[in-house]
Amino acid sequence: MVVVNQEKRCWLCGRNGANDPLDCHHIFGGPYRSKSDAYGLTVFLCHNHCHIFEDRAVHRNRENMLRLRKYGQKKAMEEQGWTVEEFISEFGKNYLDSDGE
Repeated sequence: MVVVNQEKRCWLCGRNGANDPLDCHHIFGGPYRSKSDAYGLTVFLCHNHCHIFEDRAVHRNRENMLRLRKYGQKKAMEEQGWTVEEFISEFGKNYLDSDGE
């Protein structure tokens, strides 16, 4: 199992949730939500600022969502010993550039 973020801090901004409660966000949602759970591909995000409502929130900001998915793919591949093809087999898409970033 991959443990992406053990600390209870926002993955995006580092806040501890004191002023904006932390949500558990599945890095790969929709049909891959259960696989995100199974492989521990979840992170904490500030509910308002970083998860849902503000301009930088991953559900509103394509760049931050892609950044998070790249991070999740790298961690999954590293922890599971997967190739890019094996990751695609599990999660349907490659989020990394040709140079692995």
